[in-house]
Amino acid sequence: MTGRTVIIAGATGLVGREILAGLLADRTVIAVHSLGRRPPPIEHPKLTAHVVDFAALPALPSADEVYLALGTTIKVAGSQAAFRAIDHDANLAVARAASAAGARKAGLVSAMGADARSKVFYSRVKGELEDALAQMPFEGLIVARPSMLVGDREALGQPTRRGEVWASALGKALGFLIPPNYKPIEAAAVAGALLRAVPSGKGMTVLPSGELRRLQARVPSRT
Repeated sequence: MTGRTVIIAGATGLVGREILAGLLADRTVIAVHSLGRRPPPIEHPKLTAHVVDFAALPALPSADEVYLALGTTIKVAGSQAAFRAIDHDANLAVARAASAAGARKAGLVSAMGADARSKVFYSRVKGELEDALAQMPFEGLIVARPSMLVGDREALGQPTRRGEVWASALGKALGFLIPPNYKPIEAAAVAGALLRAVPSGKGMTVLPSGELRRLQARVPSRT
C-alpha cells in the first residue's frame, strides 16, 4: 500500500471532506488530486486541487485509487436532469478518466435504496451509476449505501436538509428501536469505512449503512 496516489471527486461535500481529511492523514498516501468546481478550503503538501468541468474532463494524473463523492439533491440542482448530470454523469466521467489514468480501486458514496429498477427517480439514478461502475475494469469497487447522513452542512455553505435533521433527532431519541441499516449515520463513519475498505477491495462490495458503521468502528486506522 506504500506510495499510493489517489483521486477524489467531491472533496468539498459532507462525506467527501472526511475522505479527503483521512487521505491527507494517511502516511501510505503520497499524493491526492481533488477534482471539483471549486478547490477544497485547505492547503496541504500532498494535495493538488484541480478545478474542472466534469462534462469535459482533461486527462488525469496517474493514480492507484479513486473516490467518488459527488452528490446533490433535486431541490438544490433545480431539475431531475441537473441532478442526474452531477450524481450520475459527473461521477461516471471521473471514474472513466481515473481508470484510464491507471486507477484499479474505486470507492463510491451511493445511497440506501439505490436500484436501477426503482420507480423512485433518486434511487434509480444511484442504482444506474452503481451498475455502470460495476461494468468497468476496476479490480475492487466498494459501494457505500448510507442512510440519512449526519453532519454540519451549514459549515460547508450547504443548505440544511430537513430529512437529515429529522432523522438525526429521531435517531437520538429512538435509535435503539431503529434497524442498523436505517439509523442515521455520521458522514465521518461513511468516509472511514471507505478509506479502510477500498485499498484492499476485490470485486464489487456493497456496504449498507449498518455495515459501514461496523467497519468504521472495528478496523484500526492505518495512519
